[in-house]
Amino acid sequence: MDSQILPRFNNDCHIFQKYKYKPQYMKSNFFKILFLITVLFTGFSNGQNGNTISLAEVQTKSGFINASDFGFSPLASGIENTKSLQLAVDQAGTIIVSQPGTYKIAGTVYLGSNTSLKFGSNIFLKKVDEKGAFTHVFLNKGALTKTYDQNITIEGLSIIVNGIDKGWNEVYGLRGQIAFFYIKDLRIDRFRCVDLATNQFCVHICTFEDIIINDAIIKGNKDGIHLGRGKRFTISNCVFETYDDAIALNGHDYVTSNPEMGWIEDGVIENCHDLADAKKPAAYFCRMLAGAWVDWKPGMEVHHSDAVVSNGKVYRVQAKPDGTMYKSLTQPTFEKGNMVLEGINWGIGQSEATYTAGVRNVIIRNIFLEKARTGFSVHFDNGSYSRSYYPGAVTPKQEQFTFDNIRVLYDNPTDIISIGTPIDILTITNSSFRNNRINFHGSKSLPDYLKTKVNIIGCVFNQKGKMELISNSVDNKDILLKTSSNIEVNDDFSAFVTPGKGKINIESDLTGLKK
Repeated sequence: MDSQILPRFNNDCHIFQKYKYKPQYMKSNFFKILFLITVLFTGFSNGQNGNTISLAEVQTKSGFINASDFGFSPLASGIENTKSLQLAVDQAGTIIVSQPGTYKIAGTVYLGSNTSLKFGSNIFLKKVDEKGAFTHVFLNKGALTKTYDQNITIEGLSIIVNGIDKGWNEVYGLRGQIAFFYIKDLRIDRFRCVDLATNQFCVHICTFEDIIINDAIIKGNKDGIHLGRGKRFTISNCVFETYDDAIALNGHDYVTSNPEMGWIEDGVIENCHDLADAKKPAAYFCRMLAGAWVDWKPGMEVHHSDAVVSNGKVYRVQAKPDGTMYKSLTQPTFEKGNMVLEGINWGIGQSEATYTAGVRNVIIRNIFLEKARTGFSVHFDNGSYSRSYYPGAVTPKQEQFTFDNIRVLYDNPTDIISIGTPIDILTITNSSFRNNRINFHGSKSLPDYLKTKVNIIGCVFNQKGKMELISNSVDNKDILLKTSSNIEVNDDFSAFVTPGKGKINIESDLTGLKK
């Protein structure tokens, strides 16, 4: 090493002795070398008049901030760690947590734009109740004002829920352990959480553009990844073991489960596993909820979660989910928050008028289904918690779904796809079926479920004997089924369809359907 460089490096390291924070990373040879490179290329200690610079300036020049320099520690309390980590992320830029251990967290940490938060190996954030239960471990700052944040990355995060399971707090209907609302350019990479309780989703994102969730393992009793309205998304390389939905694409939702409604579009779900467990199968691998509502009018009847458009905004009923119907005589026109009118608790859902919600232009591929439950469900809610479709509303048509290389790994008869909304086209390719049907169903509230085209190409059918491929219980439903280049494993295989009171036109290469 140059004889002039080494003394300079040693002298510059002494800078930190003058300041309150003494970086833990300077104990590492790797970071000493990184620090030396910074010295060589910036000459920060030989500025004008020979002045030295502050810790913050050193961190800015080296390109990262270590949260431990702000007091974030496995030895600190949850309250102390929440404050320390907040101080660190408030600097923006790249924040690292490098010391292995379990860090207590007693409150929400708020992330702003242009922030990358990176966790090293064997690091866990454990929720603790030191000042009361709380909802989110991380929430973007703009969620509180409906202002978009952008360019946020979380990498290597592992959360221990530890039974701290509060439905929502800061934003009505936003209930993720990590949550983002009004977000653009978000990436979550290598995320782990294996003790979800019954109230909170694991990852909850609503009103978004351009998000990537990659390499996640999520287990527990509630939704794994739950999306509200937004566009351009990728969910990839994930493992789920959830009692409730592994993935939810809920354009419409209970009023308590999404802060806003609209369309979820232009996305890819790929390379994911739905693991079997000892619990009774429930919910779906992937739920896709649609909805539609109307303008407010005097005398209309509403119940919990119903939505209306009024005064250029969407208002929703926030009541008990007991099926009670309320007659609305006074138009909601208030500008923010909640207001009770004729005993109806109205809340503002969103500030722009929109009338439909759903899912469109989504590709789902390379999915391994071990849990014997409905794989994919596209439907309306119609119960005491929510009725997605208000009678007389515009028909919300779901559009362009592609399923590729879907592998059913169990023998129980289930619906591979359950459809309870209008949908234009289903394309299924290169997939492996057992005793799994496509089931069309609906409710009397929607007068027309429109025509659906189903295209099945290059799939393997493993069923022995007869297999119901399509079942329909929607009156006057029109379905076109085309199948080609498929393989039947067993010689006695035979496919059939059940049109009910609808009509199924068939062009097929499958035994039992081909002419």
